[in-house]
Amino acid sequence: MSESKKSAIILAAGDGKRMKSKKPKVLMEVAFQPMLSWVLDSVKQAGIEKIAVIIGNNAELLEKELGSHPDCKTFPQAERKGTGHAVLQAAAFLEENKDGDVLVLCGDAPFMDSTTVNEAYKLHKEKNHAVTVITAEVENPFGYGRIVREKDGGLLGIVEQKDCSEEQRSIREINSGGYWFNTANLLEALPLLTDENANREYYLTRTVELIRNNGRFAGAYKSDNGRIVLGANDRRGLRELNRIATEMLNDEISDGGVDIIGEVFIQKGVKIGQDTVILPNTIIKGDTVIGEGCVIGPNSFIEDCKIGNEVTLNNVQAFESCVEDGAKVGPFVQLRPNTTLKKGVKIGDFVEVKNSVIGEKTSIAHLTYIGDSDVGAGVNFGCGCVTANYDGIAKHRTVIGDNAFIGCNTNLIAPVTVGENATTAAGTTVTKNVPANSLAIERGQMNVKENWEKNFLRKKKK
Repeated sequence: MSESKKSAIILAAGDGKRMKSKKPKVLMEVAFQPMLSWVLDSVKQAGIEKIAVIIGNNAELLEKELGSHPDCKTFPQAERKGTGHAVLQAAAFLEENKDGDVLVLCGDAPFMDSTTVNEAYKLHKEKNHAVTVITAEVENPFGYGRIVREKDGGLLGIVEQKDCSEEQRSIREINSGGYWFNTANLLEALPLLTDENANREYYLTRTVELIRNNGRFAGAYKSDNGRIVLGANDRRGLRELNRIATEMLNDEISDGGVDIIGEVFIQKGVKIGQDTVILPNTIIKGDTVIGEGCVIGPNSFIEDCKIGNEVTLNNVQAFESCVEDGAKVGPFVQLRPNTTLKKGVKIGDFVEVKNSVIGEKTSIAHLTYIGDSDVGAGVNFGCGCVTANYDGIAKHRTVIGDNAFIGCNTNLIAPVTVGENATTAAGTTVTKNVPANSLAIERGQMNVKENWEKNFLRKKKK
């Protein structure tokens, strides 16, 4: 069957009141990414493009998150009447795709992976199942629906914890909350669901029995990934998911030839080259790519950055910036958005660079602010320099040519240009362009008043 015959429904209407948050539970973050986003990523990696999301309260927050997934359709569930009722809200979506198969997943189970989804689908088609339940075997199955199989391994049913016999409680294969359905068969079963249970809800698990009673085949695919069943109902559970995700992601990165030392947090999707070392208390997020042989950290925060090879970032906060090969930055440096450090740049302690290009092998030693500037190659900045880029109304740029020497405590009042190989003397405030190969000196005449009265008064007081 072609990929176009597959669709998915993600259940995301839960309030998550025990999270004590104004956000829906599926928007609680695991490793800096909402749980719903984890699930959507896996669905798309499995080659499924037609996706429906069942949303509940705080719909505007969910729709904002889904703005990065414009291909998803949303269907509101005004009342919480169980998982079967939730799927029924997308009846129109199911009708549109009734000639194929539909995957149903929980939006708060972030570790459901695309391999499991695809392998379950493969079994679903090979065995001609009307429904295939995705399962996993866990050490402690308490609280989960148990998978009851026939002698030949086929699926007999799913029994909830409270309804289990003593023998069934010992079963360790559990329902993950994920299913593959023949869409037409699911449409037949949904209207037959009833709420004749203690919680007065319409359970999707009941469709297995209804489909079997209709003379069709039901099966179960047991995943090797036991994490697919994990979710969180409160902040403690969420913290545990974050711990597991951090360990999982760090293991994956380490397997690619990266050394991770101490407590480090790296978001899913970050790419790091071989022989790079990530030191303790470092956080790496977003669309970040780090090259080979780098040393990142300790105590660094990197978000949406492109980092070259053999780069050192020590105690650096970097956002939406590009750092080219061989640059050495830190400690205590901030790279604000739209900053580019060319090859071999050296930046020392307590420096901030914003919306600027710093040329190759330029050195900015310490205690300096460079904003909205285009700096050439081989430039040297002394201590305490500032590009004054804002006049209270608009931002202006500073341009500095190759091999210029900017003396200590120089103030460059933009817009201003310093030519190639020019020098500014220490303490100079530059308010007009400095030609190439020239020296700019701007100092008032120093006056010395000997035997100043206040000095004698201060000495007497001591």
